[in-house]
Formats: sequence, structure tokens, C-alpha cells
Amino acid sequence: MNSNITNKDARHHMNSMLMRESLVDKQLLESTEKQTPIVRMLPKVHVVKIGARSVLEAGHKIVHPVVDTIGKLLETEKLILGVGGGSRTRHVMSIGLDLGLPTGVLAQVSVADALGNAHILGTLLAPHGVVAIPPEIFGHLLPLFIHSAPGVIFNGVPPYSLWEHPPEIGRIPKHRTDAGCFILGECFGCKSVVLVKDVKGLYTEDPKANSNAQFIDEISVSDLEARQLKTLPFDPVLLDILKTSRLVTQFQIVNGLEPENIEAAIAGQHVGTINRTCQLN
Repeated sequence: MNSNITNKDARHHMNSMLMRESLVDKQLLESTEKQTPIVRMLPKVHVVKIGARSVLEAGHKIVHPVVDTIGKLLETEKLILGVGGGSRTRHVMSIGLDLGLPTGVLAQVSVADALGNAHILGTLLAPHGVVAIPPEIFGHLLPLFIHSAPGVIFNGVPPYSLWEHPPEIGRIPKHRTDAGCFILGECFGCKSVVLVKDVKGLYTEDPKANSNAQFIDEISVSDLEARQLKTLPFDPVLLDILKTSRLVTQFQIVNGLEPENIEAAIAGQHVGTINRTCQLN
């Protein structure tokens, strides 16, 4: 046994860099970056977030081509598919806000709507061997599922539940499904994270409200924060998460109304807006 015995009381202590240290000490926290490199659990797997309101609720003329594209990708790639709750979650949150429900409860009730959309997508992709995984077992058994099937589907809501962080403004949970998909990709060290929306990517303004809005094909967190855009096509908290990510240092937004963009993004092509931790030189 690797242990130390003190001269005073002869008690055994484990040898550990954290044994007698404060876990809020800044020097100690910085030293943990020098430890063994982080393990990438699923380095060949892609995380793809399928927008609910923008894609799944758009009807079969939009949804079926996306499903066909994903089905084709599953022949050669391993995919983790995340979905959101879409319009139903917005409706439920409106009710909750009217009743005075706290942020943590709003986060919890949003799970049901996202899980419903996960089952819808799972049904359409069932011929490819892909099904929706219940959130209670998804994370712990994800490596088993992804090695047993070409892909899996989950509700993208991060499981903060009642412990959701109160936002700086308002009461709507800030960790929503875009954030949940990215955090999952970061934890498991996935190859890429792609957000499938109904717009090409990021614009200087909402392109649906202003046709003259300028497209931004690539941007860093610092540059995007400096622009202080009024609206973003993804969860704003993603910028904070991207700042501190270790394994996944970018995500790409693509237009799902042109399903070939999904396939191109998985192949590593730049077909939408790439949001990076740092800007390339």
C-alpha cells in the first residue's frame, strides 16, 4: 500500500496531490491541467443536434430528406443525435412562467417535450437501427449503445434539472439543448458537433427579419462577444462553454433545409458558420 504514516498519531494517509489542499486554490487548480491528458471516450463519433422547431416541426417535406441523409451517413459514421422540445417546450414554459415556476422546474418539464421529439426521430430512423435512449440510462451506457448501433438519439436537455443555474436575465433556463449536445460532445471527446438549423449559420442580424443581414462564415468567441449581436441562432451560454472546453474547440451551424449540408459538415467541410474557441491566424 502506498501510504504515509505521521509521527504524531500513526494514522495512514493516501499519497495524493489533493490530499490536504483546498479545491478552490487557484495554483492547485492550474496544476491539474498538467496531469495526464484527458481521455477521449468516443473520438470517432459525431454529435448532431437536429433543431425541433426549425426542422422536426417543419413537416414531412423537410423532415424526410433530413432523415434520408442521416440514414445514409449511418452507413459509414457513428452519430449521436440530439433534439429539442421546440414549440411545445415554449408553450409549457409560458404556462410555467405564468404560474411562477422557478428556473429549475422549467428545466425539468422541458425534458418531456424533447424526449417526445427524440422518439419521433427514433421512429423514423428505426429502419437504420437507431432508437431514442431514455435519459436515465443514456449517459452511463452511451459507449455500449454507440458501439452496438450505428447511432443513438437523446433529448438534448442537459440534466441539471432542479439544479439548473438561474440565468442573469429572466427565468428561462440558459442550458438548453444546443448546450446539452455540446457538453456531451466535450465530455466524451467526440470528433465534431454540428447544429442543424433552418438558416445557413450566423448573421449580423436575424436574416428572417432583415434580408440585408451579412453572413458570418467563421468567428471566435471573443470576436462574437465583441459584436454584441442582438440575436443568436444557438443557446448563448454556448459561448461560455466554448471558452473553457478542452476536447471540442468548435461547432458548426448548418442549414438543415439543404440536407446535403449535414453530410458535408460531418465530412469536415465548411458549409455553414464555424464558431471557434480562438480565431485562426
